[in-house]
Amino acid sequence: MPSTSNTNVLKNKSTRLFIILAGFFITNAIIAEFIGIKIFSLEKTVGIEPFNWNIFGQSGSLMLSAGVLIWPVVFIMTDIINEYYGKRGVKMLSYMTAVLISLAFLIIFMSIKLTPADFWITDFKQRGIEDMQLAFSAVYGQGLYIIVGSIIAFLLGQIVDAYIFHKVRGKTGEKSIWIRATVSTIVSQLLDSFLVLYIAFVIGNDWDISLWLAVGTVNFSYKVFMAILMLPLLYLVHYSIERYLGEKIASAMKAEARYVE
Repeated sequence: MPSTSNTNVLKNKSTRLFIILAGFFITNAIIAEFIGIKIFSLEKTVGIEPFNWNIFGQSGSLMLSAGVLIWPVVFIMTDIINEYYGKRGVKMLSYMTAVLISLAFLIIFMSIKLTPADFWITDFKQRGIEDMQLAFSAVYGQGLYIIVGSIIAFLLGQIVDAYIFHKVRGKTGEKSIWIRATVSTIVSQLLDSFLVLYIAFVIGNDWDISLWLAVGTVNFSYKVFMAILMLPLLYLVHYSIERYLGEKIASAMKAEARYVE
């Protein structure tokens, strides 16, 4: 008779929940890393004239990294994982995600080195792209400083987030999830927003300090704004998980998470 141990593991609600949360967490983190190289104008994107802000001597439209668009999903996943699986759960996923991001970049670099087929270049020339190989390399072939900066900033940000969330939770108990979620996000993203830009663009691409401060400030402000804006979604996800797990399992998981290092 075949073993049913694997089936029994997947029937466990806490295990299935962790797999779902991990899937969203890892997928969004990897996508954010790849699209983060693009800096876009917020006002022009939404179809309005630039407000000509003056931030640290840099005037013009608000400039953000495209990666910040989906980081709010990572914030929610981080806080939910911390709530039910503790710091150990966040750390494990963060380390695994960093390894997978590195693997993804390695595979991309290997694909860049492949000699392109002639028809592939010709086909895109007919669409107005003169050198598709160069375009492919420019979009996906992020520099070493960008890769190193993003991974270091991601890991430190996640570890700090988990630590702050855990500490605030010790003060608030099971109540006021919005306080620990917001405080942990503000502290961790202050570190993440400026560190990744400094390593990737100040050290790696000779950005002026004023430009680094300007883009970092806008990115950080956006992340904090979105973290606050998405608090209702955090509560909705929290409520849905409580319904899925049931009060007994959910309470036991949260109680254990408070002491899991």
